[in-house]
Amino acid sequence: MKQQKSSGMMLCVAAAALGSAALMAAGCSSDSTTVVPSTPKIATVTFTNMSAAKTDDERATVYSGSSAVVTFTDGKTKTYPLSYKTLFQSSDVISGIIPGGVVDYSGAAIMDTSVAGKTTPFISDAPDANSLLKVDGAPATGLGGNPLYLVTHYEYQTLDNSGTSRYGLLPMTMSLATLDQNKTDGSLAVARMKKIDFSSVGGLWIPCAGSLSPWNTHLGSEEYEPDARAVEAGGTYSTSGLPILTPMTLYYSNLLLTLSPYNYGISPEVIINADGSTVVLKHYSMGRIARELNQVMPDNRTVYMGDDGDYTGLFMYVADKEKDLSSGTLYAGKWEQKSNIGAGEASLTWYRLGHASDAEIKALTTLKFSDIFETTTADTIGFSKIKTNNNSGTTGVAVEWLKLKPGMEKAAAFLETRRYAAILGATTEFNKMEGVSVNAKDKKVYLAMTRIQNGMEDKSTGATPDPVNNINLPKLLAGAVYELSLTGGQADLSGTAINSQYVATYMSGLLIGQDIAADAVGNTAHIDKISNPDNLKYSETMRTLFIGEDSGQHVNNYLWAYNVDTKTLSRILSIPAGAESTGLQVVENLNGFPYIMSNFQHPADWGSIKTIEAGLKARLQQKMLDSGLAVTTSIGVRPAKGAIGYLSGLPILQ
Repeated sequence: MKQQKSSGMMLCVAAAALGSAALMAAGCSSDSTTVVPSTPKIATVTFTNMSAAKTDDERATVYSGSSAVVTFTDGKTKTYPLSYKTLFQSSDVISGIIPGGVVDYSGAAIMDTSVAGKTTPFISDAPDANSLLKVDGAPATGLGGNPLYLVTHYEYQTLDNSGTSRYGLLPMTMSLATLDQNKTDGSLAVARMKKIDFSSVGGLWIPCAGSLSPWNTHLGSEEYEPDARAVEAGGTYSTSGLPILTPMTLYYSNLLLTLSPYNYGISPEVIINADGSTVVLKHYSMGRIARELNQVMPDNRTVYMGDDGDYTGLFMYVADKEKDLSSGTLYAGKWEQKSNIGAGEASLTWYRLGHASDAEIKALTTLKFSDIFETTTADTIGFSKIKTNNNSGTTGVAVEWLKLKPGMEKAAAFLETRRYAAILGATTEFNKMEGVSVNAKDKKVYLAMTRIQNGMEDKSTGATPDPVNNINLPKLLAGAVYELSLTGGQADLSGTAINSQYVATYMSGLLIGQDIAADAVGNTAHIDKISNPDNLKYSETMRTLFIGEDSGQHVNNYLWAYNVDTKTLSRILSIPAGAESTGLQVVENLNGFPYIMSNFQHPADWGSIKTIEAGLKARLQQKMLDSGLAVTTSIGVRPAKGAIGYLSGLPILQ
């Protein structure tokens, strides 16, 4: 009997290590006095700081030399080396589809005829936003793993075959990849590819960054909205001389259609059904700006939006209903400066621009600029003097004198959002406001300001002082990441309550770059600090803000990890020289596996790197030609394609 008891006890101890189901199967009571050691849980996740790229081979490719370091509740640590995995490139052919191929409303390829005898499809070298997601009921991939979907933006085409800029001159596109997720290790592989059809919403205009909504839809963007004033005046892009709406004329295969600039610069939402079919909506009620992305707050109603370019604004949208962006109230922020140290600090107050539904505003898109505003060219009683970014070669960033026509408040608020905000008194002096992310636990929003210059400097004096000088900061070309504090119980500047618990009331610099004189290879920003932050994504579990660069001040751009508790900044990914770090998404748990999605676009684009050492540039160009990341044109080497991928090796975060 004694031997049997001992054997049974050993069985129970062994079963205990397997969990409660094993205890029951072994006939062991959960009331057993057997002490089962608890499994230590993750206490913190940090990242080691990899060195900046040094060799030509490192500078010409994408790689990670970082590791994730997990500290457990028992004090032990484990290190997880990271590596970059390419899923596909924008020029690949998958399921007969070129992911970055530019197409018209019918799905036909738009061709590059810029060089005689060399007609080829336009293929974007600029993949941007990613949304990796799971849809319940999705069909099997045929590869044995879990089916997932990946939405990817293609922002623009850098150059055509002749070497001429095509930025903003083509309709753009999104792809939907069906991915197979290995059930054992979580690795991803492409199973199928298709294009997302935007013909029902008039096509897609310069999609930049994006986010995955809390209700599992893709929230995209349309950046640098076409200037309706310039379009009405017959304006053209200054660099090409082509009409501003050229991209959409190409999209409709040059059919004789009446195009409105007010259909672009709108927030697109992509719904992915289980079978891979998609529904695309454009949310006109969210306003019309140079939208970098939309970031939804934990209430599923409040949204913050980056407004890219010079002389732009900070905008907040509060939807009427949770998980429904089809109607709501739009606000514009006012910076009330408290400090000019570093990236500065300010309290934030809010102007209510208006309330509307998508249907109401879409019905107004037949209006022209002159239907909404009167204009003059000098200080005139009854006219507001403003300065905003108009995103065109005709007027650009300009001082304007505008007077709202009777009954046009709603049209102005949602179709001329930045101009109307400036008229009301909101701050439109921000410079390249880009990525936005949220820290739900601490009620913070993080906001990337790629550069601090122009309107963010003191422009109160001189020959042509700005009409308003809310922001007065020292110039910092390397830029900064700001932290916005959120709270409830707030009212707008008219005294009306704002129906949100996530209203930003204070904005301060969190991380700043550092401008330097050009070093030996051509960096003009400190190599161990962020430079020109763009993409931002925050991980609640890792307590880490991830920061992707869009910098001409670093020869190689980097992806960084910043721990908000320890204040530690770590370089975790190096991007090929001349390329931008894009497509950032942090997925903490998808069928049990975590991912950091990360792309790069336009490798070997030297336009913004003014000081790169000539010998280094020649060597890197040759390496990228050899790898296929670049091609030769009649005027030199140009980007050929971008890559879509992810950081592999992360620890399970459960």
